[in-house]
Amino acid sequence: MSTYVLIPGMNHGGWCFDDLAARLRAEGHTVHALTLPGLTAGDDVSGVNLETHIAAAASVVADLEDVLLVGHSYGGMIVSGVADRLPEHVDSVVYLDAFVPRDGENCWMQANDAERAWYTDDDGSGFAVPTLPFFDERALAHPRATLMQRIHLSGDLSRFRRRVYLYATEWPGESPMRASYERVRDDATWEVHVLSSAHNFMRDVPEKLAAILLDLG
Repeated sequence: MSTYVLIPGMNHGGWCFDDLAARLRAEGHTVHALTLPGLTAGDDVSGVNLETHIAAAASVVADLEDVLLVGHSYGGMIVSGVADRLPEHVDSVVYLDAFVPRDGENCWMQANDAERAWYTDDDGSGFAVPTLPFFDERALAHPRATLMQRIHLSGDLSRFRRRVYLYATEWPGESPMRASYERVRDDATWEVHVLSSAHNFMRDVPEKLAAILLDLG
């Protein structure tokens, strides 16, 4: 059986993977669906940055072996950071319509103008990006510093057994993940799936998503 570590995107917690995690566990797999610092009600977000999130996820992965590391959207930053830091604990990496950063990049640099406009919005605290109207009611404001701090990577992703990217085609406008998708789509070492879905695969194509992840196990 396999061990999955699931990392959510902006404003979301591990709860966004509830149905997916249940499906994976029903097949006998172990699942850790993470809620990152600053994304639990009452958390102080003022000191939370990208390094905070990478370190928090790495502390979980450090106690596991042969991890299938899965990140949605912003979670791709955490997948890259943790995999780079703890390659001996990671079997494969999966990006669910997510950023695939290069060394020295942040979310701001990879996003498009529409996404950046959202990043500059404020929840009133001065430290966080508010949720969007169509998000689940459990979503919370997201620490802005996680989007602005640059990632430091010492290696690449070629060391892992499988590198998988899922790209959503049903964005209402230009996808902010397009640049990341274009980085991997013609690379024969990557497995790329183009899905007719909106950004939230967990909600919109749950069966297809579960099938792809179960195939990795």
